[in-house]
Amino acid sequence: MTDDSRSTPTASRRRAGGKRGRRRKPPARRTGWRIAAWSTAAVVVLGGGGLGFVYFKLNGNLSGVDINAALGTDRPDNVDNGSQDILVLGSDSRAGANSAYGRDEGSSRSDTAMILHVYAGHKQASVVSIPRDTIVPRPECKTLEGRTSPAVRRAQFNEAFSVGGPACAVKTVENMTGIRMDHYMEVDFAGFQKLIDKLGGVSVTTTKAIHDKQSHLDLSAGKHVLNGEQSLGLVRTRHGVGDGSDLGRIKLQQAFVKALIDQVKSVGLFTSPTKLYGIADTATKALTTDSELASVNKLLTFANGLKGIGSGDMHMVTLPVTTDPRDPNRVVPIQSAAGQIWQALRADRPIPESALADGEGTRTEADGVVS
Repeated sequence: MTDDSRSTPTASRRRAGGKRGRRRKPPARRTGWRIAAWSTAAVVVLGGGGLGFVYFKLNGNLSGVDINAALGTDRPDNVDNGSQDILVLGSDSRAGANSAYGRDEGSSRSDTAMILHVYAGHKQASVVSIPRDTIVPRPECKTLEGRTSPAVRRAQFNEAFSVGGPACAVKTVENMTGIRMDHYMEVDFAGFQKLIDKLGGVSVTTTKAIHDKQSHLDLSAGKHVLNGEQSLGLVRTRHGVGDGSDLGRIKLQQAFVKALIDQVKSVGLFTSPTKLYGIADTATKALTTDSELASVNKLLTFANGLKGIGSGDMHMVTLPVTTDPRDPNRVVPIQSAAGQIWQALRADRPIPESALADGEGTRTEADGVVS
């Protein structure tokens, strides 16, 4: 639209002087507004495109497993009481980048197993660690090659993952507990190490020296900021603390998880988009989830539901076990005590301390070594 109040004086000068007058420079205010408008448009276009790229990049990193389709309807009831149960596994695959940590005797195994129970309201959580050497019944499972592996009465817990991958691991846990797993999450060694490095390390304090050549760990007593390789060594060490059993290692894992939660909360991710993207990129590459979590939007929604839970809000315990009478190098669940735990979680109640009293993993030589 023509602004008559500005065109009239210019036209008068043209008539009076016989020559075309100089064009007036637009007011600075209008020029600034135009720059701002175009800048805003550029930010919207480029920023929106960038976010789209980031979304598809991170989405493409995630691996999903359709647990529901694999297991069908032969599962515990899905109790809708506001709580959630998640099976979290640390993959013992020695393939590719993980080969630096030793040879695998066969296919992939679950080196770390935890059942995370998030109570209704998402302000508190309980974590039950399952020793990988626990002898349990394993149900019939489809193998990774598509064959059927028959049920067995005695199997080492982590063999379920080796035989049938995530679906068999979930089925074995549900068979043990009578609790339907709402979600499944798996982290591999190499991805875990890279994630810790992206976070800038994790701060821990050790009350005694830990030395274990097999897990590449050499720590003096005192305060440390562990890099990725040291963190991986700590959660995998069996010989650096105590009698070399899996029960001592679990205590170190539990202490490290709490330190990691504190580190994530203190790192200030949202003040640095570059750092946030780097961590998100690394984390999504390291994760395998059930198909219901295998997208950035769903994973973000899930994570937001847990952000109110700090390390002090997590009750971390070890499944009550005792030495297997048939094999002194293995353990078996104390059925009465384990039953109390599963009953409490099904009812969304705290785990009773009485259920833990006799478990060999309740008190170990690794207690208090790491904080």
